[in-house]
Amino acid sequence: MAARRKIIRIDEEKCTGCGECVPNCPEGALRIIDGKARLVSDLFCDGLGACIGHCPEGAISIEEREAVPYDERKVMENIVRQGPNTIRAHLDHLREHGADEYHRQALEYLKEKGIEVPPERSAREDRLPCGCPGTAVRDLSDRHEHERQAPASAPRRSRLRNWPVQLALVPPGAPYFRNADLLIAADCVPFAFAAFHEEFLTGKVLLIGCPKLDDAELYRQKLARIFAQNEIRSVTCVHMEVPCCYGLVEIVKAALAESGKEIPFSEITIGVKGEKLAETAAR
Repeated sequence: MAARRKIIRIDEEKCTGCGECVPNCPEGALRIIDGKARLVSDLFCDGLGACIGHCPEGAISIEEREAVPYDERKVMENIVRQGPNTIRAHLDHLREHGADEYHRQALEYLKEKGIEVPPERSAREDRLPCGCPGTAVRDLSDRHEHERQAPASAPRRSRLRNWPVQLALVPPGAPYFRNADLLIAADCVPFAFAAFHEEFLTGKVLLIGCPKLDDAELYRQKLARIFAQNEIRSVTCVHMEVPCCYGLVEIVKAALAESGKEIPFSEITIGVKGEKLAETAAR
């Protein structure tokens, strides 16, 4: 059975352009353009509907679609129909979120169709349209290339390749998920295991969360979309030995099953004293 994803739908007949939905979209995927609310990026809509309760006209709903890999050309077909201002907003949104490859594909599509590329806003590398600089998507992998041959005596450096890392904040279509080896860690692990960066994080894209304190269902849905929409090469789940932390493993397994993908999965258990207790090979 094909995996499904949820995404918002805007009824333009009902929408008055009041803008109440925009600040309540945590992904920054909504903007008011030409007097109407527009979803400027399918890529970053998490489908959880945080914006719905803030629409006084009932113009926003959730619809289900098959979770097929993101296709920028198909998205552009819809974006172009909404006019040059929406095209510009979409291009700005991709650039601001670091989706460089999709931005290139969008420009290529416009060129092929003979559509004028609207001028883009000046770069705002630190901030999303929602105003929160802490959620800006960043691919940090390039900065690690020079460290591959670093001597053992060199000072320790961060091996982090992506931002954000908190699972609730990461958009499923973030560009760094393409062909990624994914590390899903309980958020206590990096504090307990001293060599977390060197032993676990090197070369991997990181997601963190707490299966006890956070929304497990949200995590399952988000992970299922990440697995379904991207070519993930492997998944490693590292968690603490305490019973509640094993819930993270079950969340990841359930998401893998829902996605319908066969992705190599391995599991690592860390003790509260900071030692590695168990490790299962990818299977």
